[in-house]
Amino acid sequence: MRRRAAAAAALAVTLALTAACDLDGALPGTPRPAAQATADGVGAQQYRDFDEKEFQEDLRSAATVTNGFWRLHWQELFTGTYRPPRIRGLYNGRDPASAPRCGGKPLEPGNAAYCPSGDFVAWDAQLMRSGYARGDAWVYLVVAHEWGHAIQNRLRRSLVSAASELQADCLAGAALYGAAKDDRLTFEDGDEQEIAAAFRVIGDKAPWTRPGDHGSASQRLRSFSRGGNGGAKACFS
Repeated sequence: MRRRAAAAAALAVTLALTAACDLDGALPGTPRPAAQATADGVGAQQYRDFDEKEFQEDLRSAATVTNGFWRLHWQELFTGTYRPPRIRGLYNGRDPASAPRCGGKPLEPGNAAYCPSGDFVAWDAQLMRSGYARGDAWVYLVVAHEWGHAIQNRLRRSLVSAASELQADCLAGAALYGAAKDDRLTFEDGDEQEIAAAFRVIGDKAPWTRPGDHGSASQRLRSFSRGGNGGAKACFS
């Protein structure tokens, strides 16, 4: 993905096809407050050819693109004034003393989170780097998902789904594909396959059945696709 102007032609069609695929089928391989996806789960590996500078730039870009979408479209979607969450960014989950605290407890390793009490987003450095080694779409997905929780926290409770994690996936899809339609984000070849692969890694083994569940990989991808195809309003139907 790139934070540049580009035509978004056929993106919705491609996303719809991605959503319809069996995750164990045609795609070669397509996050959580509390993703609980360990570094091993996202493919702990030696980061061969890992470009730290590009990684940092993509992290900044993901936050800029996601925030820009909500800032631009807030008034047409919701009442009140939009304000972004604080960005605590990367943290070392293996060092509780330095990790951001939410509700009096340090954020966990292998996690990405939105903290309502502190109104901030943050992500474990090893989680993000190991996911990024699989493709840059990873950081856009994780950032947009946690930002989705921040959006939920700014809404009337009646608008927040009991399946809040799936709704956050939907809002992530709305933000990223909305940014592409606004010519603020470019989807490059392979990005959608990377997103599908990411959901296969971080989806729950069981489908969503109660608040707090994140949903299976296919449920999460369908929710993301719903937002990408229908926009943010589709996440509240």
